[in-house]
Amino acid sequence: MDKKEQFFMRKALEEASNALKKDEVPVGAVIVFQGQIISRAFNQCVQSNDPTAHAEITAIRKACQKQNNYRLNDCDIYVTLEPCPMCVGAVVQARMKTLVYGASDPKGGGVCSLMDFPFEKTNHSIEIKSGILIQECGRILKDYFKSKR
Repeated sequence: MDKKEQFFMRKALEEASNALKKDEVPVGAVIVFQGQIISRAFNQCVQSNDPTAHAEITAIRKACQKQNNYRLNDCDIYVTLEPCPMCVGAVVQARMKTLVYGASDPKGGGVCSLMDFPFEKTNHSIEIKSGILIQECGRILKDYFKSKR
């Protein structure tokens, strides 16, 4: 794990902390283009009454507006939790270069935990990196759900 990956995952963790402050599931995402964060977001499903307002989707929407393009070629997304199938599909549709995530999601992960996304069958390949700051990414989620019980 290199320092760049750790740096951007820490920025995604800051976004997850923002979700926590709003009593949302603490997942955060940042999108990076040419070494710069161009978009950041956290889960907002509850406050927006929108089941698609996951951190990844919101970050992708913001990045597309900033880039003035529905394609995010040469962009990397860093997310604290393995994306669900909807979010993985959005990453593929946006033609992102790399998907980097922290903790795996055995109950909802669409990359390889709950589902194995068929990357080899899509018209765009994405580099996948997992386990970046896995302890920190997992801890914020475990603590959140523990407080709900």
